[in-house]
Amino acid sequence: MLSFKSAALVVGLMGAAFAHAESTAHGDPAKGQALAGVCGACHGPDGNSAIAMNPNLAQQHPAYIAKQLDNFKSGARANAIMAPMAANLSADDMKNLGAYFASQKLRPAAAKDRDLVTLGQKLYRAGDPERGLPACAACHSPTGAGIPAQYPRLSGQHPDYTIAQLKAFRAGERANDANSMMRSIAAKMTDREIAALAEYSAGLR
Repeated sequence: MLSFKSAALVVGLMGAAFAHAESTAHGDPAKGQALAGVCGACHGPDGNSAIAMNPNLAQQHPAYIAKQLDNFKSGARANAIMAPMAANLSADDMKNLGAYFASQKLRPAAAKDRDLVTLGQKLYRAGDPERGLPACAACHSPTGAGIPAQYPRLSGQHPDYTIAQLKAFRAGERANDANSMMRSIAAKMTDREIAALAEYSAGLR
């Protein structure tokens, strides 16, 4: 079982490994704001989405946002809505949008179901070693802050969105995870476990 202390150590080591990736994603928030108007309809003008199925982008890692936009443009991440949105964005546009949304203050979602939170906490912190299910904290950090640029912030994210993404990984409908990491993890999870992790991570701070 991965202890809370061990998870923190893993986070520190992986954070150093991805420091370069994050440093290459610096953009101009002002230029990003000028491009963000069209994003606001689905994600909110400041990256706080009022629609539970659309992710909050506020305070998300800028390099992660840029990577997802690039994946939407290339088709590595299939999405009929986002593909045309990203089609005309340059690499600098993507970095600038990432910088803008990362600079906005998150108004986080909250956990509501106590029973699901209890199960989610157990899985998030310790995983399930008997099934080869790793602790989410190892990559997404004990607080859900994530690790730039590969592992997104989960804390405060809409549970409905998190559930949809985990199910998409499980079904192979989303396949832009390095080395099939999320697909292999999600394949071992039940619907209830997915819901529990989404509920717990929404309340992380």
